[in-house]
Amino acid sequence: MSEDAPVPAKPAPFDGKAFVKQLSTAPGVYRMLGADDKALYVGKAGALKNRVSSYFNATPKSARIMSMLAQTVRMEVTVTRTEAEALILENQLIKSLKPRYNVLLRDDKSYPYVLMTSEAWPRIAMHRG
Repeated sequence: MSEDAPVPAKPAPFDGKAFVKQLSTAPGVYRMLGADDKALYVGKAGALKNRVSSYFNATPKSARIMSMLAQTVRMEVTVTRTEAEALILENQLIKSLKPRYNVLLRDDKSYPYVLMTSEAWPRIAMHRG
């Protein structure tokens, strides 16, 4: 190996706190991406700034979350008009991108569903049950 060969630069770690500063409090979907630009995790939020900042505060995280954050080199967000739109988009992205850290659109509660009411003026809402 030649001494003149350039050493590949290690990318700077992702600065989550700086990223959060430029986010809005609107609902939307966020994607954590790894070095190969593959999605590590897709999540939705009623308030993007609040949800994404929870990953970068001082509270203790599980080993799974710490591993995911260590592999994150950048994040992308998509702002939606409503939380219901964010839920639908999150579902579509999870199915198409198959992120490693997502667990079948299920959290510690139950599967989320989109509910359409049968009122004179139907509305769309999220429902767990």
